[in-house]
Amino acid sequence: MKRKNLFLLVLLVAQCAMAAVNGPAPPPFLKPGDKIAVLSPSGAHTYNIVDSACAVFGRWGYQGVIGPNVGARWHGFAGTVEQRKNDLLWALRDTTIKAIMCADGGYGVINVLCEVPIEEFRKNPKWIIGYSDITGLLSSEVRAGNMAIHGNMCYWLRKTHGTDRLSQILREILTGEFPGYVIRGHKYNVKGTASGILLGGNISVFTDLAGSDYDFLAKDYIADKDVILFFEDTNEDMPHVDRMLQQLRIRGIINHVKGVIVGRFKGYSPTNGWSSMYELLNHYFKDGSIPVCYDFPTGHFADQNYPLIEGCPVTLTVETDSVTLDFNNPLAPNILNE
Repeated sequence: MKRKNLFLLVLLVAQCAMAAVNGPAPPPFLKPGDKIAVLSPSGAHTYNIVDSACAVFGRWGYQGVIGPNVGARWHGFAGTVEQRKNDLLWALRDTTIKAIMCADGGYGVINVLCEVPIEEFRKNPKWIIGYSDITGLLSSEVRAGNMAIHGNMCYWLRKTHGTDRLSQILREILTGEFPGYVIRGHKYNVKGTASGILLGGNISVFTDLAGSDYDFLAKDYIADKDVILFFEDTNEDMPHVDRMLQQLRIRGIINHVKGVIVGRFKGYSPTNGWSSMYELLNHYFKDGSIPVCYDFPTGHFADQNYPLIEGCPVTLTVETDSVTLDFNNPLAPNILNE
């Protein structure tokens, strides 16, 4: 058997094996020449970041295609709801498009989701890439049964030309090479080991989806699942983050969480006697019943925003001096030390 055909067979077997796990399956991995669409489902942005991302895709061996309405403007959004909805449906329905990278975050995805049934995400699985407000689309993909990628978007590809290590890991994920991460310890970390499917992202976005068809933390969806939860945010004050955490508790979500990954927060001021966001969160998680990792490199610091695979089975190991996050894939992990 030719080497290329053997590799594709291995990928197919890996996908089938993960599909049998209690959780989402990976969409088809990319092959040379496949199309990656760029969409703008949220806030307005400069057009040049889209062109730059497509140039990077070309160097990676793919075709970058741009949504028909990318570049539009409407009251601070990247076009009207109708324009952004049409671009999302175009990318989801086009069977030649194998992945979608969002140009930027901001605000506005939830307006689009109100117009796009969850079935649209189920019909034609493909990788969706983004973070921040794009957490709404990632959650939708997971609810539709597909893994998705919480990671950097077009701005970062423009800045680094796709040659940095984080972009290369994203590229590897798209071809079936899942990563493993080892990071430094933190004084608030709670030791332990746990496994489950990885879910999370921007906490203010995924808590806004509560009770909807797009909510990957819906109780009926996670009832038979163990969850490793990660979250981060920007420009949210500490009382608001506290309220969102309590919402997860009162919904019973925390009962299904076997491990917690606290990402990086920015744009807030210490308040109410707490010295930091981490001190506040440690007040709730310090009992030692589940492993908890603080200061994981995910969030609104693009150079420290490690690609994370939503819906993927993972093993989280928290030690005194280090934290390991392994994505459970039959293919060999690619270890990155921070």
